[in-house]
Amino acid sequence: MLLRFKTLLKGLILPPAGPILLAFLGVFLIKRRPLLARICLIVGLGSLWLLSTPVVSDALSRLAEHYPPLDLRSTAGAQAIVILGGGGQRAFAPEYGGPAANPVLLERLSYGAYVAGKTGLPVLVTGFHVEADAMRDTLRRNFGVDARWVDDRAYDTFENARNSVRLLQAEGIHRIVLVTHATHMRRSVQEFIDAGVEVVPASVGMVAPHDVKISYFLPNPDALLRANTAINELLGEPVRAFLAASHLRRH
Repeated sequence: MLLRFKTLLKGLILPPAGPILLAFLGVFLIKRRPLLARICLIVGLGSLWLLSTPVVSDALSRLAEHYPPLDLRSTAGAQAIVILGGGGQRAFAPEYGGPAANPVLLERLSYGAYVAGKTGLPVLVTGFHVEADAMRDTLRRNFGVDARWVDDRAYDTFENARNSVRLLQAEGIHRIVLVTHATHMRRSVQEFIDAGVEVVPASVGMVAPHDVKISYFLPNPDALLRANTAINELLGEPVRAFLAASHLRRH
């Protein structure tokens, strides 16, 4: 129940819902508190516009990224690859006749399969219920990679780490290559280290250098999605650190 509430709370605070709710508050206050109402409207609508522009969303993403691209030489001594869920899936994709990963999750699986092909390491996928099934089936169907371990009980990153490490340590595995998005990597690495394994970060979806164009200052839905993800991670790491330090983590 607490996890569901956390998901709902994040959905209400993060863009686009957070700025929209702030703008609605401005509309509600327009007659009672005109000055405050104008501030709410300007901040709400203005932040929604800015967060929807690539120039702002890319800047936020860079702030959340803490690791360079994977150097395959650093995988020496690693014993397994762990691919984290997240990014969405379809419980049934008619074109495949079964579950399938959506684009964000597919990007993680694609890179995880690439690293597996380069290193020959076995793969563990971790997600929640049908998400884990979609990960396993997509890896096998699209990339010819069979996941040796499947954890389908991880609702969040903390549970990804706890459940995965439990499976891996039972087979004497203590050093892993961790695959997730670059913005999500910092928090993920800390969760896995706290769970008891050494981690080689293998980030995917990093912000690449590009020439500045007029389109980077115009709003689009992809940029808003990236801003949402980056803000979630920038806020999530302090929360993770607090919960770890205060021993309020779930067991």
